[in-house]
Parts: sequence; C-alpha cells; structure tokens
Amino acid sequence: MPTAPAKNDEPAVTTYGDHEVITVPNKLRKAIRPPSRGDSNDDPVARAEQALADLSSEFASWMQQECDRLEAARGKVIEQGFNEATREALFHAAHDIKGEAATFGYPLVAATAESLCRLIEHTPTLDQVPLPLVEQHVNAIRAIIREYGGSNAQALATTLTRRLREVADEFLVRENRDRPDHLEAILGPTLISGQAAE
Repeated sequence: MPTAPAKNDEPAVTTYGDHEVITVPNKLRKAIRPPSRGDSNDDPVARAEQALADLSSEFASWMQQECDRLEAARGKVIEQGFNEATREALFHAAHDIKGEAATFGYPLVAATAESLCRLIEHTPTLDQVPLPLVEQHVNAIRAIIREYGGSNAQALATTLTRRLREVADEFLVRENRDRPDHLEAILGPTLISGQAAE
C-alpha cells in the first residue's frame, strides 16, 4: 500500500512494490493568485495580450532605438575594425533585432538580422569578416524597417534577405570548408519563419 505524501516543503516519497515515486513540492503554487469570485473570467493570457497591446504604440520607437544601436555598432567596426568588443556589440545588436522583430511588429526584418548574426558567428576569424557584406546587412535592416508600412515591404524584405543570405552562405561555405561542424550549421535551414526567410 502506498504511503501518503508529506504535507511540508520536503519531497514526498510514495513507495510501491517495485519502485518509488518522488514528488517535489510545487513552491510556485504559492505565488499564483487564485481568481476571486468577481474575476472568474480573468484570463492571464488575455491580460498579457492586453499589456502588449497597451505597449504597442511604443514598438516603432523601440525598434528604431535597436536600429540606432546596430548603426552605432557598425560605426565602431568601421572606426576600429573587428575586435572582440566591436564584434560582440554588432552581434548582440543584430541578435536583439532578430529576437524582438516579431514582438515589435516587424517580423520581416528578423531573417536579415539572423543572416548577419550567422555571418559574424561562423566566419572563422575576425579579420576575415567581410565589412562590405556587414554593411549591406545593416543597410538592408534599416531599409526594411524604414519601408515597413509601404505596400512593397514584403517584396523588399524577401528580395533583400534572400540575396544577402545567398551571398553570406556562399562566403561562409568557402571560408569553413575545413570546418565540418560549422558547415552543418551554415547549410541547415533557418530558424526564422516567414516568407522573408524562405
């Protein structure tokens, strides 16, 4: 016969004939506010969506700030060349745009930012990172964001992203021909969904 679980904060052990089941107390349960009688229709997902909707008027300015940060990082690379600090700043600026693009309402820019991240991440040495290709990626990101409301935004993003990705992949395959682990990552499918990444 199984033993009853403990009522304290210690894990409970229930013993059966051929095994034991350890149940760890759920301490998060104490952090959740149960709905009161008046808010039985309270939906945490709906609250989160409403909070995002309330902030949405700020998204364009936040994306512009991220774009300005990317531009500043590019400026440092042009001024100082690639070193660990400038590489990290450029990579993180592009990576943040990639991650925030959909949330901020600019999903078409994510694939171009991802392509820039891949270029920086998979180039074997800092002195091999092709600055003209970095500049083309940054310019494309800025153009997609600037033209986002226009009727041809989808076509612009798709064309720019596809071409930049092709050129970046060609370069990365050539530079990593002796690094099979990187080649596998380079030749793998993109993690960004949407037509601009196709």
